[in-house]
Amino acid sequence: MRRFSIAFALLAVTAALAGPALAARSHASASAVTVTASEFKFKLSKTSVPHGVVTFTIVNKGKLPHDFKILAKKSATVKPGGTAKLVVTLKAGKAAYLCTIPGHAAAGMKGTLKVT
Repeated sequence: MRRFSIAFALLAVTAALAGPALAARSHASASAVTVTASEFKFKLSKTSVPHGVVTFTIVNKGKLPHDFKILAKKSATVKPGGTAKLVVTLKAGKAAYLCTIPGHAAAGMKGTLKVT
């Protein structure tokens, strides 16, 4: 019975100490980027993000439909005046992005995001 009490006490202390540390770590790695699309460019609110989960909010301020693709994930097509969200987990390095609407990337709707 005493072993069980000691083991339980150690487990409780470990959980109490680890909980805030794990919460801080996951919170610190989450990031948000606003992507403003127009003809024929993207403007990102950040040019660098920490690795981990990144939520992209795509806002179409142009007159044509656009989308946003980064790595293998692509947003829905966003109509003029519309918005869409895309959640991606990024590893450290560089992540290329582009609009997949035919001709848009060639016209300048592409770039690279730095992931630290």
